[in-house]
Amino acid sequence: MHALLLIFALAVPHTADSLVQRVQQRIAQVPGAEVGLAFRRLDGTDSLFIDADTEFHAASTMKVPVMIELFRQVDQHGLSLDQGILLVNQFGSIVDGSTYALDPGDDSDSSMYVRVGTRVTVGELMRHMIDRSSNLATNALVALVGADRTTAAMRTLGAEHTHVLRGVEDEKAFERGLNNKISARDLATRRAAIQTLHAASPASCAMMRDILLHQEFSSEIPAGLPPGTPVAHKTGWITGVLHDAAIVYPKHAPPYVLVVLTRDIPDENVARALIVDISRMVYAHVSADAPEVR
Repeated sequence: MHALLLIFALAVPHTADSLVQRVQQRIAQVPGAEVGLAFRRLDGTDSLFIDADTEFHAASTMKVPVMIELFRQVDQHGLSLDQGILLVNQFGSIVDGSTYALDPGDDSDSSMYVRVGTRVTVGELMRHMIDRSSNLATNALVALVGADRTTAAMRTLGAEHTHVLRGVEDEKAFERGLNNKISARDLATRRAAIQTLHAASPASCAMMRDILLHQEFSSEIPAGLPPGTPVAHKTGWITGVLHDAAIVYPKHAPPYVLVVLTRDIPDENVARALIVDISRMVYAHVSADAPEVR
């Protein structure tokens, strides 16, 4: 049985009970699955947390903390989105400093590899890191803004279970368990901070929200919503791990944050169907309480 921490403040308690039961029942349909979930309306009236402080391998969800720290440094005039940096495909392991390179075949965005050896703007790298989940762009930006500074920035936002140690594909670090980690509550906290303009300056938060709205991989949380529903989100996946963390903008209700983290589900399609179904349940729950539009 999953440990639960449930927080509700609803005008219709039985609706909340129904959501809890349906989500629990759906998770139970996947034997052995571990799920971290955080849902909260941004007006503070309703929330649900399931194993929300459990730490998961971050996969590509760690790219949003990197983006937040980058914008904070832009706000402090330490960086410019227009400045160019030399793009290389050679990085140092955090274990011993030995070099490794990324394989274009393992990257969801192979287009950046033709740019190796040229100067690419910080802004372009950032958009590729989020919208197309480019690993090469990510490692370039982690080297630029600093993993330690990124983790420190997350602490200022109240994200206590976020640990950004390194870029991606550092196999020596992976073998020693030195991985980037996140929790569902932390991801929800960061999404809320972007939406409420507290993650960085208001202008930077607006840009981050726009970037997240254009993420190209939308088979998880967005797939459980009515077509055309705006979603500012970032996915993450590696073998046995599939995540999505989103700000959802329903047509007739205030925005809400939903994060679903999964692991120990060998079949990616099974994990994806679970996230889609939970997204659909939460949307129905929110829509049921929305005022009638005449």
